[in-house]
Amino acid sequence: MPNLVLLVVVAGALTRGPNVGVILGFCAGLALDLAPPADHLAGRWALALMVVGYVAGSVRRDERPTLPVVLVTAAVASFVGSSVFALLGVVMQDPATSVGDVLAAVGVGLVSDVVVAPLVLLPLLVLLTSFEPQRRFA
Repeated sequence: MPNLVLLVVVAGALTRGPNVGVILGFCAGLALDLAPPADHLAGRWALALMVVGYVAGSVRRDERPTLPVVLVTAAVASFVGSSVFALLGVVMQDPATSVGDVLAAVGVGLVSDVVVAPLVLLPLLVLLTSFEPQRRFA
């Protein structure tokens, strides 16, 4: 299943930069960690989405994002976020996490996020940049 929260963090970070991306990632990740039916240790998604917010926010902000930049950023963010979350499970010895499951989850998450990214990110980028006339997303 695609991680829509991760894609929202990517959109916010692309339009507002790494500082806002980290804060947005922490808040969104903490909500994922605490919302039922969370079956993992709290803080894993918060840390993973903070990294995602920083990485996505570090993409050049002086130009408007193009579709290839948005898709590559979504792919990198999906890989990084899923990997950080899964590796934290392995390091913390989460009994529900095995190396085979981690590899499968990262691969499936990456593909599903990239497929859904244009449907989620493009409208969000248009909405978020509509308040900045100099950076309109076309």
